[in-house]
Amino acid sequence: MTDQTLPPDAPAVDAAALREILPGVHVIADRRVPLVPNIGIVEGRDAVLVVDTGMGPVNGATVLAAARGIAGDRPLILTLTHFHPEHAFGAQAFKGVAKILYNAAQRDELAERGPGYLAMFRGFGPGVAAALEGTELVMPDAVYEGGSHRIDLGGRVAELRTWGLAHTAADQVVWLPEDRVLFVGDLAEERIFPIFPWFPPDDAVLDAARWQAVLGHLLALDPAVVVPGHGAVGGPAILTAVSAYMDEVRDAVARARAEGVAEGDLAARLAPVIRAAHPDWDAPEWIDFAIRYYATQG
Repeated sequence: MTDQTLPPDAPAVDAAALREILPGVHVIADRRVPLVPNIGIVEGRDAVLVVDTGMGPVNGATVLAAARGIAGDRPLILTLTHFHPEHAFGAQAFKGVAKILYNAAQRDELAERGPGYLAMFRGFGPGVAAALEGTELVMPDAVYEGGSHRIDLGGRVAELRTWGLAHTAADQVVWLPEDRVLFVGDLAEERIFPIFPWFPPDDAVLDAARWQAVLGHLLALDPAVVVPGHGAVGGPAILTAVSAYMDEVRDAVARARAEGVAEGDLAARLAPVIRAAHPDWDAPEWIDFAIRYYATQG
């Protein structure tokens, strides 16, 4: 939108939610607003790293302004946890003013699946469509191959790590080893039902077993602070809760199938029970997607 404002029903990043969680490590909190992510701004002596952008050019500009306010004359680097619109589709605001760095598989996934997701999200209602008005998908200035990449920001190292297909084809975390801070994107939410983007036959890029294995790798890092894709900043219990939920849904589906429940009846049978087991979790609409995913496995 040309006036740099969004309507009240749009998923808007609020720069007033910027908090310094450790010296030089900042988070613009999502405020538990749907389709708004937690956004990281990590300072080094020589450069400042931004993690995720929010959805669309207005949100991207909001994040850029917040990062510029912190960075001053230090150069900016932008990276993304994954290609989904609420995390990545504000990157155009950074093009030409920051170095944009993804892993190679994430770049490829954005090129292949980004246009379809842009069209799909525009159908989510007028507020989301307004946030996405004028969105252009931008490719990175640089990519790295393999499972990790180290960025020396000057007095602080940020490690970008990926394990391939999990929640998406190329989820990436940002690990600050000296601070023991971990930005995980949508590999984990806090008190929010995990987002299972399982939309067969057109979109079925998901591997929950690998996802759980990645959560195990992340727990082995022994993080002190976990910044989830959505929800409140916390500790490693955020990661264990997501993995336990996956066990819960997978096992419930297996028991129901063993009892003869038809695949088409699983969600109606199981979702209310799973919802009741987590009364303080948000976004219960994702329960059905998880059930349908596990119904197709094994």
